[in-house]
Amino acid sequence: MATTLFTKKTLGLETAEPAVTPPPANSNTTFVKKPKLAPAKSKKREIPEGLWTKCPRCSTMVFDKELDENLKVCTHCQHHFPIGSRERIHSLVETCTFEEMDAEMTSVDVLHFTGVASYISKLQKYQQETGLKDAVITGLCKIGDHRVALGVMDFKFLGGSMGSVVGEKLTRLVERATEKGLGLIIFSTSGGARMYEGMFSLMQMGKTCAALAYHARASLPYISVLTDPTMAGVMASYASVGDLILAEPGAMIGFAGPRVIKDTTQAELPHGFQTAEFLLEHGLIDSIISRKEMKARLVEYLSYLMARPKQSAAV
Repeated sequence: MATTLFTKKTLGLETAEPAVTPPPANSNTTFVKKPKLAPAKSKKREIPEGLWTKCPRCSTMVFDKELDENLKVCTHCQHHFPIGSRERIHSLVETCTFEEMDAEMTSVDVLHFTGVASYISKLQKYQQETGLKDAVITGLCKIGDHRVALGVMDFKFLGGSMGSVVGEKLTRLVERATEKGLGLIIFSTSGGARMYEGMFSLMQMGKTCAALAYHARASLPYISVLTDPTMAGVMASYASVGDLILAEPGAMIGFAGPRVIKDTTQAELPHGFQTAEFLLEHGLIDSIISRKEMKARLVEYLSYLMARPKQSAAV
């Protein structure tokens, strides 16, 4: 009877390789380095800039083209994004009717202000970034059937701060409106007086209000529109003395910041006390109007207000 022999194998041992000894120092043996593996790419898709904007109120991603067509108003929650002065003018006036005034007027560093950066360098920087000479654009135009004097501030230029140029351009605009018997509309957005010009910027508060007083004596209407934000010296001067004071929804309006007021008064402040809605409820402003409805409402107000001088003159 034949006997079958079985050989027990241990897994892995039958394929064991002989030990490798390092080559001698005088040999020409070279070693090939193992290539490093690239780190795994994240599967998260980044959103390209210039295509979508995230709404700060409802966190919805809004297509930029859709946002522009809607006058920078969120289509989901109606949040009003900041809008440039040129864009605002384009949304209000009739085509090819805007005649800009004092377009080349620029600020001068009278005080030779120095700090982290000089005043001149800041002016040059913002002029290049915004394409504006200063923080306001003024001119004569038609809104509906009414010829009016229009001033629009731009927050992107040094926070819409009011310096000598802003005050002078607005004063000339008011004087031109008085001279030609026109209604006046000013859209304000500002952090206040311009610190780089010191007392010269504060003097613009009285100058603009004085010009508006003469405009009022001629029985001509002045509509002030407050947008987000309108603060400090601007709110304490021409922005708050309109025959009609309008505001955009959610606009921040006030003189000093909440922390400064709380530290000064040592009082607990109401929630949202510097919003347009709070101020409408307490009588400081007359109406809150959406940006998309602004032009139509301005035409209605002008039709009523501009009829008053004609009636009084007839009597």
